[in-house]
Amino acid sequence: MSIQKVKEYFRPLGLEEKIREFDVSSATVALAAKALGCEEQRIAKTLSFVLPDGSCVLIVAAGDVKVDNHRFKERFGTKAKMPVIEDVERLVGHAVGGVCPFAVNDGVEIYLDQSLKRFETVFPACGSSNSAIELTIDELERYAGASGWVDVCKPIAPPAE
Repeated sequence: MSIQKVKEYFRPLGLEEKIREFDVSSATVALAAKALGCEEQRIAKTLSFVLPDGSCVLIVAAGDVKVDNHRFKERFGTKAKMPVIEDVERLVGHAVGGVCPFAVNDGVEIYLDQSLKRFETVFPACGSSNSAIELTIDELERYAGASGWVDVCKPIAPPAE
């Protein structure tokens, strides 16, 4: 189970006990915010994308934004293409609903989106569809082993009335 990989990853850092596991699903931003009792924007969602060479890149972003295709293409030189659900676990090391920037497969690059910088702490998943950990932005950057910061997201448009 991939939450076990994340626990093992955090164990030597003394952070394994900070991982929260819920009796309910936290597989989406809305469900995670409800389980944690926090605002949706503080959920650090991890989105996976496949590059033309077959490699995978993860973008960790605030819960109230979505990837802007134009910005993504400017930064990565290709259209933003998410893998099919069946390929996510093989590519990343975590299944959909628990994708996180910790204990991922070798070769997966992780980037943090600027949308996260407005928060003191955020809640990324921990490898399962019912887990999360609260980290400062500096901790997230350090423990995710991020390759850097990007600005590839835009606010999710509110529903039309």
